[in-house]
Amino acid sequence: MKKIQSLLLTLLASCLCLTQAGADERRFTYVYEPEVLPKGAMEFEQWVTLRTQRTKGGDVQQGNFNRWQIREELEYGVTDRYSVSLYLNGEATSLKDHSATPPTSSTTTEFTGVSLENRYMLVNPANNPVGVTLYFEPRFSGGEAELEQKIIVGQRHGDWKWAFNLSHAIEWKNDLHTREGELEATFGISRDLGKHWSVGLEFRNNNELPDYRRWENTACFLGPVVNYRQEKWWATLTVLPQIYGRNFLGNPDNNRNLDLAGHERLNLRLIVGLSF
Repeated sequence: MKKIQSLLLTLLASCLCLTQAGADERRFTYVYEPEVLPKGAMEFEQWVTLRTQRTKGGDVQQGNFNRWQIREELEYGVTDRYSVSLYLNGEATSLKDHSATPPTSSTTTEFTGVSLENRYMLVNPANNPVGVTLYFEPRFSGGEAELEQKIIVGQRHGDWKWAFNLSHAIEWKNDLHTREGELEATFGISRDLGKHWSVGLEFRNNNELPDYRRWENTACFLGPVVNYRQEKWWATLTVLPQIYGRNFLGNPDNNRNLDLAGHERLNLRLIVGLSF
């Protein structure tokens, strides 16, 4: 994990030293905004997500849980309404199984595939009361595949900006033999503080539906988001603690207020963007 963290810091430091101009900064990291890149524009984004702290007790024991998720994104504006992005995805997970005697620790790293994100802006927020964009992203990694769809709405009002996403994803696992559904709603609101800074809040509600036969769990997250931007690059950081969660198939984590079997106590995400 120390080697992975050092690599992440090196990547981020390298990004900050580049000098391409005209970045299309994002105010949020979990919430997408309806704007897309203009025709011919290109942008690179480095994503780093940490999902940490799951249950240490109950039927599912995942003590010292940490999952680092890394995404490299290259986005291109095909038209003024349509942009496409290529992602490379990877993750590293460490945890301790407290049910074993003595407890055992494990760390796994894996390449989780290639994604192709497509966003089409139906309604431009620049000249309409609300912007509307459709999102479609397939992902494939050999033994796993996923299709994610979103409806993105949002608008700017002076120094304020808000956006709301409603998304559905279906994932095929175990050499494509099993499937799992996911429903999610996210909302963000942000206020500019001068030319370089903005601060706000992000909310996320995530729900898992194994085989679409049962609703397994739900978890709600709420926390601050900070954006810093220069003409040549931008960076956005979100800190999302879980504020409520429930497992509908029982109480595998011995927690009545949070879901710590399928979700974490805390999620953090940093995205650094650069334009070409």
